Amino acid sequence: MLTEFGKIFIFILIAVLFVVIALIASKLIRPARPTREKNMTYECGETPEGSPWVKFNIRFYVVALIFLIFDVEVVLLLPWALVYKEFGMFGFLTGAIFLALLGLGMVYEWRKGDLEWARPKLIPPKLILDKNKIDINVSTEN
Repeated sequence: MLTEFGKIFIFILIAVLFVVIALIASKLIRPARPTREKNMTYECGETPEGSPWVKFNIRFYVVALIFLIFDVEVVLLLPWALVYKEFGMFGFLTGAIFLALLGLGMVYEWRKGDLEWARPKLIPPKLILDKNKIDINVSTEN
């Protein structure tokens, strides 16, 4: 008799075997006629121009991660909104604290400038040395 974990293991094993068998069968059945066009990078039906190893601006990734973080947090608000009345004031305060923290995170990202697509260029500070105020005494005495 199998335990519950044994049933899960068998299910995972069957799933892995199904994927492996499907990949092997497709490798054996498909025609192998590579051409120059088939080996090119696919760009939505357009003819690719330039190298496929183009560096993307890191802003794309930062905006995507911020979206994912805040999107998941907002999804957590739906169950809370449906049941917070059942928990009374405690449920309401819990949701209010969550929203306050969410708002603080949004303000932090806004102040940091990560929500702006075009960031202003940073101008590094310049060190201005006043030669009259610099006292360099090099002593050769031991």
